[in-house]
Amino acid sequence: MPGVGFRGVVFDGEQAQVVDDLEIRDPGPGEVLVAISAAGLCHSDLSVVDGTIPFPVPVVLGHEGAGVVEAVGAGVSHVQPGDHVSLSTLANCGACAQCDRGRPTMCRKAIGRPGQPFSRDGRPVYQFASNSAFAERTLVKAVQAVRIPKDIPMPSAALIGCGVLTGVGAVLNRARVDRGESVVVIGTGGIGLNVIQGARIAGALTIVAVDANPAKEAVARQFGATHFLPSTEGVQDILPTGADHAFECVGRVELIRQAVDLLDRHGQAILLGVPPATAEASFLVSSMYLDKSILGCRYGSSRPQRDIALYAELYREGRLLLDELVTEVYPVEAFEKAAADAHAGRVARAVLTF
Repeated sequence: MPGVGFRGVVFDGEQAQVVDDLEIRDPGPGEVLVAISAAGLCHSDLSVVDGTIPFPVPVVLGHEGAGVVEAVGAGVSHVQPGDHVSLSTLANCGACAQCDRGRPTMCRKAIGRPGQPFSRDGRPVYQFASNSAFAERTLVKAVQAVRIPKDIPMPSAALIGCGVLTGVGAVLNRARVDRGESVVVIGTGGIGLNVIQGARIAGALTIVAVDANPAKEAVARQFGATHFLPSTEGVQDILPTGADHAFECVGRVELIRQAVDLLDRHGQAILLGVPPATAEASFLVSSMYLDKSILGCRYGSSRPQRDIALYAELYREGRLLLDELVTEVYPVEAFEKAAADAHAGRVARAVLTF
């Protein structure tokens, strides 16, 4: 749609600001043009701004969005204009050995070289995480657009594509938590809350939420926690032999060590928090010989076309909480306030709307 300026949040290497002169090219073969309705503000977006995630600039931010299909390119048949879609960040190829095995998160093209479908004043602008949901329009690969029922509110639908896929997916796809098992969740932010409700959906019997902020207890219990602690010190009183699964959702190496130390025989620690790229964690090797394991997990080991549709149905049945994740909704013009509130921990999830 060259020549039609629209709004979006652009980071130029110095500051992130709302502009109104973005342009975007028409969809090519296998691409979908989406009019974004709502987008969640995730910590990863802020990490681009503060330099934790290095990314070429200028770039349109955002990667957790939902909207309405505006146009499709040649060869796209699973969605059509007017469909409501939730977007994933996985621009996987669909044809390699990993995709064929149902592991799109392991596709080597899933995070490829960033494209530049946007422009400003005739100069190309990069796309963040193959998504760029902080814009009135964005262009994604067909595999990233998942049709959802039109009765799901857009601010809630937006959150499925990152926080829900990552947290719930880590439980169901990676850890494969089973009925009656015990789960410890360290950190009850957006990811941690989704781990908690994933454990509830999986049928875990004991779900211990750990967070230094006592104000998080009510929402942790609402999502399914059976216990709440300010630190891991009290976990042994609840689970004397240890936990079947311990999820680290903060990204601090000392908490990774605690997650490993909390495990029962055959237990597994699942790492979801993201410490600095060069961070190293330690553990007692001898403690691992009772069939314990440490699992990395990328994007909830998800298969978005399957999982987003599943989570949408679980939401409609009242089994998956989405509305409760949305702490506050901001117009896109209030991006700075939303970012400040998120940075200060005043919101679990801020959602921008267009």
